[in-house]
Amino acid sequence: MKMTFRWYGDDDKVTLENIRQIPGMKGIVSAIYDVPVGEVWSLEKIMALKNKIESYGLELSVIESVPVHEDIKMGLPTRDRYIENYAQTLRNLAKAGVYVVCYNFMPVFDWTRSNLDYELPDGSKALIYDEPTVQKMNPLVGDLSLPGWDASYTKDEMKAILEKYQSISEEDLWSNLEYFLKGVIPVAEEVGIKMAIHPDDPPWSIFGLPRIITNKENLERFINLVDSPSNGITLCSGSLGVSRENDIPELIRYFGKKGRIHFAHIRNIKITGEKCFEESSHRSEDGSLDVYEIVKAYYDIGFDGPFRPDHGRMIWGETGRPGYGLYDRALGAVYINGIYEALVRSSK
Repeated sequence: MKMTFRWYGDDDKVTLENIRQIPGMKGIVSAIYDVPVGEVWSLEKIMALKNKIESYGLELSVIESVPVHEDIKMGLPTRDRYIENYAQTLRNLAKAGVYVVCYNFMPVFDWTRSNLDYELPDGSKALIYDEPTVQKMNPLVGDLSLPGWDASYTKDEMKAILEKYQSISEEDLWSNLEYFLKGVIPVAEEVGIKMAIHPDDPPWSIFGLPRIITNKENLERFINLVDSPSNGITLCSGSLGVSRENDIPELIRYFGKKGRIHFAHIRNIKITGEKCFEESSHRSEDGSLDVYEIVKAYYDIGFDGPFRPDHGRMIWGETGRPGYGLYDRALGAVYINGIYEALVRSSK
């Protein structure tokens, strides 16, 4: 397993200098943030990002994400141009020596939470999801604002795009996803890139939007849409783990043995009710997931790809991007590596 860390570029309060001091850190997970969604990422911009990261003794291990334009998800006539742009971005990434791309196919929102700074009993702050509160935030009928809206949309624009999605079923979204994959996976195969879809977060419908990357059955359907080693999964324990039906170690073993896990997000969550959860520290006993068993599953399948500690709490007075502070994610990284080292040493 190769430890990596999410970095949001020069505007990130967490610096590359900070990240490289985390024991065992090898790579960076990042993206190009100043190119409009759907347009081609130039080789020059990719190389500038890569060179900056390498100047700190790290590697650009994963791109997260190359966003999928909403026109592709909705199956609009304009999608072919955006798919070709996406394919060209993949070619440019391969030229730069970047071979894992995480992306998602969630309509409008790539994550949803009801509170971004909920105070836990120990005084730390975490992202939480409370279903009754989220329903009051529905841009179509609700009276509360949803934290973390994509800044590229005004409230009226958000309402308009949500209204368009009301006529798109889950089967429509499956069809549009298959069309997208048939356009980009052959290119990914050609240039050696592993595409890794991220599960829906959380894995159930929100505001009437279709959600399809949610459980084992749907993940199996997904990898068979285009049966290719380049068509794989970002196995996110936190996103899938908020649903009690998802056995994360079993999913790791099942899809890992098929060679379809290309990237791993490891984090813990605490289920607090029906469709309600809060994000916790990575430690097993602090949440609802057994992180030891999750890491052991990766060890058992011989996973040698990139992983990253995922969302952390904001601790020790740290401020910044919710879920993406330095301290708790660094603690998570070391905790995961400690489990992995113990597994390796105990097997000798």
